[in-house]
Parts: sequence; C-alpha cells; structure tokens
Amino acid sequence: MEEKNLYPTICPYCSLGCGFFLEIKEGKIAGLSYMPGHPVNEGSLCPKGNASTEVLTHPDRLLHPLLKTENGWKEIGWEEALSLAAAKMGSTLKEYGPDALAFLGSAKCSNEENYLFQKIARLLGTNNVDNCARLCHASTLTGLGKSLGAGAMTNPLSDLENSDCIFVVGSNFAENHPVISRWILRAKERGAFVIVADPRRTPSTWLSDLFLRLRPGTDVALLNGMMHVIVSEGLQDREFIRKRTLGFERLEKILSEYAPEAASAITGVPAGDIIKAAREYAKANAAAILYSMGITQHISGTDNVIACSDLALICGQVGKKGAGIFPLRGQNNVQGACDMGALSEYFPGYGKVGDKEAAARLKKIWAAEKLSEKPGLTTAKMSEAAHAGKLKALYLLGEDPVNSHPDSLNVRKALEKLDFLVVQDIFMTDTAEYADLILPAAAWAEKEGSFTSTERRVQWVSRAIAPPGEAKADLEILQGFAEKLGLGLEYRDAGEVLAEISRAAPMYGGITKERLLQAYGVSWPCPESGHPGTPIMHTERFNTPDGLARLIPVEYRLPAESPEPAYPFLLTTGRTGLHYNGGSMSRRSSFLLEKEPELFVEINPSDAQTMKIEEGNNIILETRRGSTQAKARLTERVSRGVFFMPFHFSGTNMLTGDALDREAGIPEFKVSACRVRRV
Repeated sequence: MEEKNLYPTICPYCSLGCGFFLEIKEGKIAGLSYMPGHPVNEGSLCPKGNASTEVLTHPDRLLHPLLKTENGWKEIGWEEALSLAAAKMGSTLKEYGPDALAFLGSAKCSNEENYLFQKIARLLGTNNVDNCARLCHASTLTGLGKSLGAGAMTNPLSDLENSDCIFVVGSNFAENHPVISRWILRAKERGAFVIVADPRRTPSTWLSDLFLRLRPGTDVALLNGMMHVIVSEGLQDREFIRKRTLGFERLEKILSEYAPEAASAITGVPAGDIIKAAREYAKANAAAILYSMGITQHISGTDNVIACSDLALICGQVGKKGAGIFPLRGQNNVQGACDMGALSEYFPGYGKVGDKEAAARLKKIWAAEKLSEKPGLTTAKMSEAAHAGKLKALYLLGEDPVNSHPDSLNVRKALEKLDFLVVQDIFMTDTAEYADLILPAAAWAEKEGSFTSTERRVQWVSRAIAPPGEAKADLEILQGFAEKLGLGLEYRDAGEVLAEISRAAPMYGGITKERLLQAYGVSWPCPESGHPGTPIMHTERFNTPDGLARLIPVEYRLPAESPEPAYPFLLTTGRTGLHYNGGSMSRRSSFLLEKEPELFVEINPSDAQTMKIEEGNNIILETRRGSTQAKARLTERVSRGVFFMPFHFSGTNMLTGDALDREAGIPEFKVSACRVRRV
C-alpha cells in the first residue's frame, strides 16, 4: 500500500495565510494534517480551513471548456475556446477601442496569475482591470496610502501578543479570522486591555474588556471623539507628532468639534465609555488597532481608515513592537492581487497610472511601446459602462459579481448587455450562467504560485494533485490566451513570472520561488536578495517622499441611506464563521452547509415582538433595490432598529446599494434602509 505524501499548502479562504499539509495518496487527496510550526496559525485551523479540501473533488467542478449555444452549453476543445476568446476580444478592440474591454481579476488566484492578467489588459491598451479589493479594502489602500504611504498592515499578526491595548473596530475577528484569537488571548494573559467597537454584539466582544456598541456608519465620530479626549487631556505623543508627522494643527482644529458628548449623540456610545476607551488606548505602552470591513465598506470608508491612522499616529503607536494598524483583509490573496496591479489606478508595486516614471519602468520590462495613461474602470463603473453600451467585452477571472456585488439585479442586467463575456472559474457560478464562454480552471491545490497574506507575508504553494478533467491552471490558460492575441508572454513556470514581478514591483525585489520554498514566506518590502524582509514597517520613516506620516482631518458624514417612514430599519451585512464571501466554495462543503444551510436575518427580539415575528419565521426584507426571503433569527446581538444578514447567499446583495466611497470607489454594504414583513 502506497504511503501518504505530505504537501505544504496555504488555506484558500481568508487572508491570514494559515499553513497546513495536504495528505496525498495515489495522486488523490486523502485528508489534511496540521502544521504546528507555521508562524501564523501554529497548526490550528478554523472550520473553513478544516473543510477546505472538500471543494477539490466536488461533483460541480467544471471539467471542459463550454460554449453557450441556442441549445445550451456545448463542450469544446481548448484550441477552439482560446481562439474564440482571443478573436472576440481582438475584434472588440479593433472596432471599439481598448476602453470597450475590461478585466476583473481574482483574489483567489496567485500573484503570478493576477500579474499576467493585468499585464494582458494593459498591453491591449486598457487600464480597465480591477479585483474584489474594490468591494472590501480599496479604502485601506487609499486611506493608509495617503497617511502612511503604504496601504497595508504594519505589523505581523503574531505581534498582537505583545500589545498592551488592542482596539478592535469594525471587525468580528472571532468568526471571520478566528485564528487571530490565539494572539489576542495571549495578550490578555499578559494583562492587555481589549476594546471592541461594533454595531453587533459578536463573539469577538466575548474577549473585550470594554464594548462600544455604535450605530452603523458612525465610526469617524467615535474615533474623532476618542482623539478629542486624548488631545484635550494631553495624552498624545508630542515628540512622535513633532518628529514623524505633518498636519497636527489642522487635525486638532477639527477634533475640537467632537467632545465626548457630541460623539455620543452621533454614535449612541455613552460619553463615559468613549473617554475610557481613549485613555486606555493612549496610556498603553504598545497599542494596536484591528479593523476590517466594518470600517471599509462605507461611503466614508477612506475617512474611517484615515481616522484609525490618525489615532495611532497621535499616540506614537506605529513602527514599533506590539503596536500598529492591522487591516484584516478578506480573500486569501486580496493583498497580493493589489500588489500585482490588478487595480484600475495602480500598476504593479503601486506605481500610479499616469505616473511617467512608473510607466517607463514597466514599458522597459515589458518591451512595450505604449501604456495607457488614463485610470481605468473600477468594478462598479464597469457595470455602468455596460449599461451605457460603452463596455462591450468582459473577462472574469475567478469572480462572481452576481453574488458579490451590490444591487445584484442591476449587475445581472449589465452582464446581459455585454457583447461577449468569458468566465474562468472552477464552478458554474451564478455569474457563469451569463457567460458566452466558460474556461475550467484548476483549484488552489492543483497549481503552483505565490500568495500574499494580510500581513504582507508572501508564501509559495506547490501543486499537490492534478486538476480534474480538462481543467488547467489559470496561468496556463492566460498564456494560451495571450499567445492567440499575439502578445507572446512565454514563461516556463510561475517561478519565472515571479522573477519578472521582482523587477516590476520593487517591494518584491528580493523574493524568489527558491527562497519561498525554504521558509514560511517573506514579508515585503524585501527590495533585494539577502534582505530579510520587513515584518514591522515604518520603524524609522514612512513610505512618503519626505518620510513623514500625514495627519489628515476627517469629518463625520451621514451614510447614503438613513431610516425613513417607508424604510424604517437599517440593514447591515457581513460574514459568519461557517461560510466565506459569495459562498461559491463554502456552500459546496457538506460540512459547512449542514451547519448553516440557508440565508437568515438577525432581528432584535423587541423589534420581532412588535412585528409579531417569531424564531424561524420566513420573512421578506425589502430595500429600494429589491427584496429577498430569509429565516428570522431572534437575538440580542443586534440593536433595536438594526438587522444583520450574511452575504454568503445570493439574496443579500439584491438589497444592498451602489453608493460609493468618493475616493476608493468601494460600495456601502454596511448601511441600507430597509423594511420587513412576514411571508
């Protein structure tokens, strides 16, 4: 009997980058084993990680290229499929120009695949390329980019155990990133004070010493209120502000308007709790701020992120052990997809589109005569352009906008207006049903490449098994597509693509496949070979031209929608512990689906009593966009007047609105005016 072989790999769900071993027997998955030595998870896995192998052998896997015909889907060969994709995109380019093309990359795909994907788009003359960061953490890129010069986590996750105060705002880490709990628990064992600010009483609040239940969309008022207390009581780090920042005087002027009582009136958080939170954070030797999409998914998402940065900076809590800002990213490679330039306004390495020096570097590496200097369409703007008849052809790489984008009924209509839609994925998603051509892709364990976690840790994943049927690795598909377009782009393997990335994105300059295979990854920036990587950023200077951070005053703004007589409640959305994002993977796990099989809505018992709704009733939620049915779940987790729904099932984003953050272009998933009725 053949023995099991162990292949080290990385979890395909969230952005923490947890490691484990795949057990392979006779070329097939036989199970998984834990990896106690991994520096992120130390062998532990959440329910999704433990169930991750089930999707690899799921009967829904796409096995052959499929062409939509009048009689349904027709299996075709790869030669025909790639020739057709290239011909359609090429003819669209010739007839309508490059702005009629768009490319939506995937945070589930590797760095090398996203790099090649955006390279193809830009060599065709368009910057109409984006990824799902536009739905979750584009405001982190913009906000931290403006304040610190780098839109990424400042410290490694394990450094949380060295914190004396941990301020969690807009993050349900205990369910969404549960492995982090081990580091926070260790900090608490040392006596750390934990503050959690959230509209819901989530499991994360169980670890808190102080819970701040704020109204959805009022984060800036809370953060400004805390900073008002710190400055008025003289608790700020004057030396750090003087030596390492600019803009304090302008910030101080704005903060004068956010006395605790004023902040309390906006947020609903008692003034005394705002004062206590401010003092605990400011007096700590090492204080960390942990946030996620409760901060970013608002029309004020960029302002929320900047306010978090302002708070950390005025207390000198950046650039040292146990301190810092911890944006918890979503999908497993959303950080890497952004690093690779799968964004409409950034080249690889965050050179801005339109910046002549950044463009010149890429043109030299790519041997390209010309690159567009005009920022492209974001995901939301792609839908608008399709409706307007300006966007004609779209290439989707491992994304399911019908489930994941707001106002999904409008998204469906936009897809129907395209002349040509190609979808490259592992399953027949709701979006794939609208495609003209479907390309079956290999899943995470069936290909090689690098992935960058939320803590900037770049790790290598090796192929453990072969993909099913005729499915191919995304990199192989994209190279075939590029060849049919006459672009060339020949690489021996993903390692050779990474070698080019190290030239195109300077912070990856010293990262190679060989180096990643020898360790548990390297944290960028790693500008040259021999550089150890940078677990803690900004220790001596910030990534700005003068090395100084910017203190940027921001003001509280109302959400795009507020309760009114026709829609008297607020709906907020988010993740649960048993599913992930649009659910295309987690809903195909029998283990996870058995535990959480259907869409539900959390309702405060007082609201339920008023509307005569009981536990388990089928109810209809309605917003200005549409309606959906869900099971009522009565709980004190939510306040009166506030409902919560997970977005892992297709009905939720029929309700959410498409109002956008004016700087980052991120939709406001967290606040929608709604009403409810029994079925």
